[in-house]
Amino acid sequence: QVHLVESGGGLVQPGGSLRLSCAASGSIVSINAMGWYRQAPGKQRDMVATITNGGYTNYADSVKGRFTISRDNRRNTVYLQMNSLKFEDTAVYYCNYATQLVNSWGQGTQVTVSS
Repeated sequence: QVHLVESGGGLVQPGGSLRLSCAASGSIVSINAMGWYRQAPGKQRDMVATITNGGYTNYADSVKGRFTISRDNRRNTVYLQMNSLKFEDTAVYYCNYATQLVNSWGQGTQVTVSS
């Protein structure tokens, strides 16, 4: 079992920045992918960004050039640096850890972009 704890959400004005963190603990295996997904009210949960243990990244088109995902394999932690935030980035952001056998989710952290 893998336990994920997210932090770093909050309220920010348009154009501002936030950094999300997610620490994984438990039965971690070296080959995995970690990532961030988000879900706005009334909408489905969508991929924001993912990163493999080897550093390969993938981004949703809507965040390319504004968000950066990174990870620290020694700390089993993944980060999401969010810059130039827009109203439409408002959502609950969920951390994900995935292997061939396991797919775990964090509890979510709220990001609200408002003036």
